[in-house]
Amino acid sequence: MKKYRPTTPSRRQMTGIDYRNVLTKTEPEKGLTKGLKRAMGRNSAGRITTRHKGGGSRRLYREIDFKYNKYDIPATVKSIEYDPNRSGLIALVVYADGEKKYILAHNNIKVGEKIITSEKAEVKNGNRLPLAKIPVGTFIYNVEVKPKGGAKLGRSAGNYIEVLAHDQGYAMLKMASGEVRKIPEKSWANIGQVSNEEHKLVVIGKAGRSRWKGIRPTVRGSAMNPCDHPFGGGEGRQGAGMRRPKNKWGKGVRGVKTRKRKKYSNIFIVQRRIKKKKNK
Repeated sequence: MKKYRPTTPSRRQMTGIDYRNVLTKTEPEKGLTKGLKRAMGRNSAGRITTRHKGGGSRRLYREIDFKYNKYDIPATVKSIEYDPNRSGLIALVVYADGEKKYILAHNNIKVGEKIITSEKAEVKNGNRLPLAKIPVGTFIYNVEVKPKGGAKLGRSAGNYIEVLAHDQGYAMLKMASGEVRKIPEKSWANIGQVSNEEHKLVVIGKAGRSRWKGIRPTVRGSAMNPCDHPFGGGEGRQGAGMRRPKNKWGKGVRGVKTRKRKKYSNIFIVQRRIKKKKNK
């Protein structure tokens, strides 16, 4: 981790990641980038559906290959790069047929390293195999939910999923949340762990740095007027005045279950995620 000289009160607490020891290239591959217009929390009608989003620095989108549809063709890692659109690092790989692609980099990746997507691939970091070929106890990432559907699970920085068992055409996978889920064995996954595991240790330090990231301020309900929030109003500082927390529209929050009771994927969940206990 990188710490800063305390030139200001906010700078004293701020930390960052020292990318100088990791990244090998500063400018992205031009042919694998495109312009990005972010939704800023708005739907197709322009209405805000997710609050506290907007602004932020301009970003160039890097087209990441989550399909991994070049089978049995080895690739060589040419560079390790930063991607402003995700928490993990990305790697530029060149396949044996000359095609270049961006992939999500695994932990301890090195330039010149060889990787391959194949049913006969060696079980080593970066290689991609079907779940049926991956032994129990292996850490994986970039996991498909449906065969040939592209990587959907285990994509954020430092994340990994553990293979617990194989049973009747399904692999039992333990997610980072503690949830155990059944995934078809014909789905593919990468061996290893997503890069940049220090991401979770970063201390933002000041409000301005959140604005650079496109995160707008969140106002407490108790600081609003009664017409704006159920917690608003009162002389001086007041508590919520009700048994359970709710949002400004009166709907329950913090621990209220929103998942549909008959959701189609319920049959694939073997064990629910672990709930964090509140400190009393």
